Amino acid sequence: MARIAGVDLPKGKRLEIALTYIYGIGRSSANEILKKTGISPDIRVEKLSEEEVSKLRSVIESDYKVEGSKRAEVAMNIKRLMDIGSYRGLRHRRNLPVRGQRTRTNARTKRGSRRTIGAKRKKK
Repeated sequence: MARIAGVDLPKGKRLEIALTYIYGIGRSSANEILKKTGISPDIRVEKLSEEEVSKLRSVIESDYKVEGSKRAEVAMNIKRLMDIGSYRGLRHRRNLPVRGQRTRTNARTKRGSRRTIGAKRKKK
């Protein structure tokens, strides 16, 4: 099993797909990494040699921000938006959609489950 940047890559997947399991690496950057190292994107993770794994590891560590440092960078960007009081920062603070989606209907994932607010019956 290949372990890169603290992530165990799934054995049966193609390398191009398996690299996307690392936070901060998508399909385009995975293909870029494979082009730099000269490894075929069609090879399965279980077929990788130790030499190829070390090549991948060195390229990723030197050229890309991944996992913890990437998460910290994203969190700092959001915190900066909130601190300067931008519209996007306010949306983050209020836990509402940030990118212009409607909230009258939908947005259930971001806003949470429905809570019905209704009139209570009077006791007689």
